[in-house]
Amino acid sequence: MASEQVVLDVEGLRMRYGTTDVLHDVTFQACHGEVLALLGPNGAGKTTTIEILEGFRMRSAGRVSVLGVDPAHADERWRARVGVVLQSWRDHGKWRVRELLAHLGTYYTCYATDDVTRPWDVDDLVKAVGLTAQADKKIRTLSGGQRRRLDVAVGIVGRPELLFLDEPTTGFDPVARREFHELVHRLAEQDETTILLTTHDLDEAEKLADRIVILDGGRIVADGTADELAERIAGEDEVRWTHAGQRHVRSVKESTRFVHDLFRRHGDEITDLAVRQASLEDSYLSLVRRVESAEVTR
Repeated sequence: MASEQVVLDVEGLRMRYGTTDVLHDVTFQACHGEVLALLGPNGAGKTTTIEILEGFRMRSAGRVSVLGVDPAHADERWRARVGVVLQSWRDHGKWRVRELLAHLGTYYTCYATDDVTRPWDVDDLVKAVGLTAQADKKIRTLSGGQRRRLDVAVGIVGRPELLFLDEPTTGFDPVARREFHELVHRLAEQDETTILLTTHDLDEAEKLADRIVILDGGRIVADGTADELAERIAGEDEVRWTHAGQRHVRSVKESTRFVHDLFRRHGDEITDLAVRQASLEDSYLSLVRRVESAEVTR
């Protein structure tokens, strides 16, 4: 992490629609240069949280500071410091990639204070997002993966200090997904851009994020690095074995102890032993199921 400067500071965030609370006391921070993933199932409150931080939606209660400003009262200069990549957006398909980015860059020129905050040089930006070969093509001719890279270019054309990515790789093929992940790492490491991304894909969160915040039912149910979460919310391992011609499968919390006891009781009679340790995804799904079960019994 480039520094410990707090870029996002959220405390006691609540959101209510009518008599229904969709966010309950949400509290977290993100620091300069950090990639933070907001993870959760559909309906967890991820998009509502992001829209409040972007200043697109008014919160019901709580304190929110984004780049030192309350987004509910932010001005244009603040907005020039923030980049947003939505799940999808529409534009005129007749625009060409280079001319669209050059046009959008002009909106940021008046907010530039030095060489760091000036808008991207168009050719450098096109190269950074991997669209050099498509620079003079019309947007409507781009593939899905190319179009998503253009979305990112639009979001970072003003060199934002903070970038919001909402479900960034929905519909991507594996190659486009890998290229997009490399781009996110470059932005965070080389440009020291703070990035907040929402996703329901744990594998993506694990690959991209320095830290993961899990949101479910409008509440934060876990917050930490991938390794910390795997240890804290460990799921069950799966043990498979054959004994006396009978195939057995068992889900256990501590597979090492279980296997030791199994051999102590049956020794050489055990064959075809296989242990699949719980992944972070298994742990995440287990946590979500526990939270949802607790909600039902309230």
